[in-house]
Amino acid sequence: MHFHSIVYVIGTLLLVTSGAMIFPIITALIFMEGDLFPLIYSAAITFSIGFPFWWFAPSNYELNFKDSLLIAVFGWIIISFVSALPFIFHGSIPKLTDAFFEMMSGLTTTGATILTDIESLPHGLLFWRSETHLLGGMGFLTLTLIFLPHGIAGVRIFRAESSPGQVITQEKILPRNRDAMIWLWTIYLGLNFLQTFLLWLGGMSFFDSLCHSFGTVATAGFSPKNDSVGFYKSSYFDWVILVFMFLGGMTFMIFYNMLKGEWSSVRLNTELRWYFGIVIFFCIITTLILLISGTYGGFFEALRYGAFQIISILTTSGFTTTDYELWPQAAQMFLYVVCFIGACAGSTTSGIKIVHFVIIWKYMVSSIKKMFFQPRTILPIYLNQRVVDNFAVNLTICYFIANIFIVFFGACIMVLLDSKDFYTALSSVISALMNIGPGFGEIGPSENYSNISVLGKWFLSLLMLIGRLELFSVLVLLFPSFWKR
Repeated sequence: MHFHSIVYVIGTLLLVTSGAMIFPIITALIFMEGDLFPLIYSAAITFSIGFPFWWFAPSNYELNFKDSLLIAVFGWIIISFVSALPFIFHGSIPKLTDAFFEMMSGLTTTGATILTDIESLPHGLLFWRSETHLLGGMGFLTLTLIFLPHGIAGVRIFRAESSPGQVITQEKILPRNRDAMIWLWTIYLGLNFLQTFLLWLGGMSFFDSLCHSFGTVATAGFSPKNDSVGFYKSSYFDWVILVFMFLGGMTFMIFYNMLKGEWSSVRLNTELRWYFGIVIFFCIITTLILLISGTYGGFFEALRYGAFQIISILTTSGFTTTDYELWPQAAQMFLYVVCFIGACAGSTTSGIKIVHFVIIWKYMVSSIKKMFFQPRTILPIYLNQRVVDNFAVNLTICYFIANIFIVFFGACIMVLLDSKDFYTALSSVISALMNIGPGFGEIGPSENYSNISVLGKWFLSLLMLIGRLELFSVLVLLFPSFWKR
């Protein structure tokens, strides 16, 4: 274990966080609502802790994969703690548990909140709350990689923060150099600013446009309004945000390949075709249910609300335009189903990811064919016209089983910790683990997480981290062999 290198990376993380607080400080200077000094104090404390760690950099900067896992897990926890300081100092979220929960939710792009009156927060804190989505969407560690020395250590850090799906689709090849990481962040920020411009063009204030864009491309869900996107009652805003949530659910390597003119890799992308197909299927069937039940007056109105909510939950964004718990049970059922899916690997989304379902489906079809029709034939599984090796297939199956196991085991723990009904407990675990945000029952679109107990909030915060770091990176720390030399 390279202790000095770990400390150096953590110090860099803290300096990046401190630097990111400049923007909410500027916002606080503009609006002057009493949150300026809490933000300044927080930035100063974060800088004071991080600078010594960064300054005494090791002469031999080296990280193995074990070091990278420790950085990925404990780095996110440390950043969540320091990010909570402005809310604690200001007094808008005085309790550490609540402030940590809110910031872990923001950085992991979950979008779950304990705030009952979001609009009462001053603009500087609102901006910082939304900016955590911007930082966490592409991956906080990927931003830090830009400021770290070149080398294989950066690839190991990226791998620690990546999903198994990125290993399968070979998206891990991209960040071998700083230039490629800068390209990804440029695309990510470009989408944010394009959406901000479109929302502002439609009449939304520039501040609200920024905050909603940070939560959309990052597929996160924090809104500066209590009623989320539904506050505006605007079909234009709904469709703009819907489109960018969908784009946020795509593999960012696809945008990179488009810019390079490599259209064949886009055309051959198996997961992208499935993504389009799944979105269209669930949007149409939900729209028809809402139309037939008379929930909305016409087809286009049913499509607007149905498609928005399906894409919001499928991409783990968590924005809402209506109280979907008032919908027919059939429509709610399909919303519940897409909670388990997620979008594409290599995107800003969380969840199980479509690529894993693609491989499981192809593995199941292949097994049935081999059992009943072609017992002596080797039937390989193809993804992007490449054969998927057995290790990747086994990893996919393990990943799926582990997620389902944690959902039900976690729900039992939530029932014990909070004495909640099983429906609410199960929904809270799914929403936290899949980084969705709003759920069903007592954490539905018209409710929040403020009524969860202290132990429940810490447990859900852990699940958010596990979901954001794609499960295995956190669970491996529980193996005794991990801590042995």
